[in-house]
Amino acid sequence: MDLVTLPAAVLEQTVPILLAALAAMITLRANILNVAVEGMMLVAAFTAIAVGDVTGNALYAFAAALVAACLVSQILAVITLRFGADFIVAGLGINILASGSILFLLERVYNSPGGLRPITFPDIWHLPAGALSFVPVLGPMLEGQSFIALLAILAIPASFVFLYRTPTGANLRATGEDEAAARSAGIRTDRMKALALLLSGVLAGLAGAQLAMDRLHFFLPEMSAGRGFIGLAATLFGAGTPWMTAAASLMFGFFGAVGDRLQAFALPSQFVLMLPYLAAVVGLTFARWRASTKGRPAAITETKV
Repeated sequence: MDLVTLPAAVLEQTVPILLAALAAMITLRANILNVAVEGMMLVAAFTAIAVGDVTGNALYAFAAALVAACLVSQILAVITLRFGADFIVAGLGINILASGSILFLLERVYNSPGGLRPITFPDIWHLPAGALSFVPVLGPMLEGQSFIALLAILAIPASFVFLYRTPTGANLRATGEDEAAARSAGIRTDRMKALALLLSGVLAGLAGAQLAMDRLHFFLPEMSAGRGFIGLAATLFGAGTPWMTAAASLMFGFFGAVGDRLQAFALPSQFVLMLPYLAAVVGLTFARWRASTKGRPAAITETKV
C-alpha cells in the first residue's frame, strides 16, 4: 500500500461523500431526512457531462450541474411542502425518477445506454503540483486536487457559521427542533425547509460535478454508487453537526481509498467494494447506540444501610 499517495487518495474519496453529507446535514437540521441526495448527485453528474460535451466550457458545465441539482431539490420541496408527501417516500421517488430519466435520455438522445463518454471534455482547475510543497502533510494532500475539493473543505466552516452564527441559520435550526414553536414565533417554517433543500441541492450539485468532472470526464449510470446514502450515514454518525459530519466523511473516505489499494493484494473484489458500506453500517449502528444511551435515564444507585 502506497502510504505516500494515500492521503491524497483519501481526500479524493472523501470529497463527494463530504459534500453529500453536508447536503443531508443541512436538511436534517430542518427535520428533513433527505434521501434524495443520491438522485441530485446523479442528475448533476449527467448534466455536467452533457453540457460540457455541447459547449466545451467547464464553467458552463459546472454551473449547469449546480442548477440541475437545485431544480431537483425544489421539485422535492414542492412535492413535500406544497402537496404534503412524505419526505422519505418522495426522496426515494426522486432517486428512481432521476435514474430512469437519465437512462431514457442516454438511450433516446445519445444511443448509448452504457454511459456518456465525450471524445473531448474541458478540464477544471486543479491546484498545481508543488504549489504547497512548503506545507508538510497537508500540502501534498491538496496538490492536484480540483477547486471543487477546496470548496468542499471550505463548506465545513461555512456551514457551521451559517447554522450557528446567522439569524437565518438559527431560524432553520428552530424549525427542525420544534416546528410548532417556530411558527408561533413568526418563523416561516416552509420557507426554511425549502431553503434547506435548496442549499442541499447546491452541495449535492458540487458532489455530482466532482464525480463527473474531476478525473473521469464521462458519465456512467449509477456512478454515484451509493455515496449519497453513505453521506447520509456520515450525517447521522456526526449527529448533524458540521465538524463531526466531516470527520465521519473522512473515515468513510479512508475506507474507500484503502479498499482501492487492497485490490493489489488479490483480495476478492466483492470484499473490497464492501468496505465503505460496511463502515457505513458500523457507523450507523454506533450512532444509534450513542443516541439510545443519551436518551436513557441514569441508573439510580441505592445505598444500603
